Amino acid sequence: MNDWPEPEGPQRMRHVQRQQQPPVRQPGPPRQPADPPVRQPTYGVPPQQAQSPGGYDSGYNTGQVYGAPAGGGSGRPPGGPRRPGQGGDGPVPVRVVVDWRKRIKIGSIVLVSALVITTVGTYFWADSKVRREVDLSKVIERPKEGDCTTYLIVGSDSREGMSDEEKRKLHTGSAEGKRTDSMMVLAKCSSGNTMISLPRDSDVEIPSFVGSQSGKKFPAQGRRVKLNAAYAEDGPELLVRTIEFNTGLRIDHYAEIGFAGFANIVDALGGVELDIEKGFKDEKSGADFKAGRQTLNGSQSLAFVRTRYAFAESDLQRTKNQQKFLSALASQAATPSTILNPFSLYPVMGAGLDTVIVDKDMGLWDMGQMFFAMKGVNGGDGVSMNMPISGERGGNLIWDKAKVQQLVKQIQNDEKVTVQSR
Repeated sequence: MNDWPEPEGPQRMRHVQRQQQPPVRQPGPPRQPADPPVRQPTYGVPPQQAQSPGGYDSGYNTGQVYGAPAGGGSGRPPGGPRRPGQGGDGPVPVRVVVDWRKRIKIGSIVLVSALVITTVGTYFWADSKVRREVDLSKVIERPKEGDCTTYLIVGSDSREGMSDEEKRKLHTGSAEGKRTDSMMVLAKCSSGNTMISLPRDSDVEIPSFVGSQSGKKFPAQGRRVKLNAAYAEDGPELLVRTIEFNTGLRIDHYAEIGFAGFANIVDALGGVELDIEKGFKDEKSGADFKAGRQTLNGSQSLAFVRTRYAFAESDLQRTKNQQKFLSALASQAATPSTILNPFSLYPVMGAGLDTVIVDKDMGLWDMGQMFFAMKGVNGGDGVSMNMPISGERGGNLIWDKAKVQQLVKQIQNDEKVTVQSR
């Protein structure tokens, strides 16, 4: 049985509000700061899953960029060490990959374009300086064309544009007009190049010709003169006509240079190195050379090619010296260090092109071929010789007709030259 009395009915309990007491803090050891969490490598695992020990968190729709720390920041604990490539509190910088192949391709295109523009500009600049004053179409009754390309190279004693001081320095004198001081035929052939000096004292016949200025035809009179008289009488056109008539060899191109241009080109090249076998001295030309290898400047070079009175065979020895010097000049001018270097090329071209006189059909390409052909002769790829001589008549040198005909035939047919001369 229950001894408790039965309640008489519902009764209201009095509400007693308890006063809250502050919690009693128990003494204990001081609290140490927690070590920063160690991040394990997470190859191929999204950052949320790698950082959530309790399970996989896709990080979907959290605004987090893959590869950046959750919640932004620098991705390192406050005060922790900074990893390479991290900023202070900004995002990790993105590494830029440089496409070197593309850069090299663009750079190559720019370089090639610059070279093309420079080359074209140089060509037109140089072409504008060449004096195309000789008209070979005025030459009549010409021989047939051969398989080789032939050049008539003339050194004149023109003093055009020279000051009195330059004339004194170069020992040129002050004669008016101009005459041929040297003449040679250069045959550029696939069988080998041939350089043939034509002595100015050669005995030749002046044929019929058409005046270069008057256009009037002058009949042949059987006149025999020295070869340089043809140039003095009616200039380059009559000289070409006379050489073709007396040899039977067609001249394809004409090139002439005067005293000043010759000396200036040599000086622009920095001199020409030459091996002089035997020393000689000549007051008229200003020559004073000792034997041995030496570098000649412009005035010395001019004296070397003009000297004739210091030798027993004056004209023949002079032509040999002229061939030797021109070959050395071409060898030093037609080199990559000169042609490909604008600091060398422009002074050389500027010094000589405006003093060079050529025929109207001769371009810069033909001039380059002429120089390289002379260089080939000096390098042993060809023959250097005088026109074959058989004797003298009144101080004039008589050509050996049989040898001249054989020589011309070999050049016309592009055969190896076997003719010899003294």
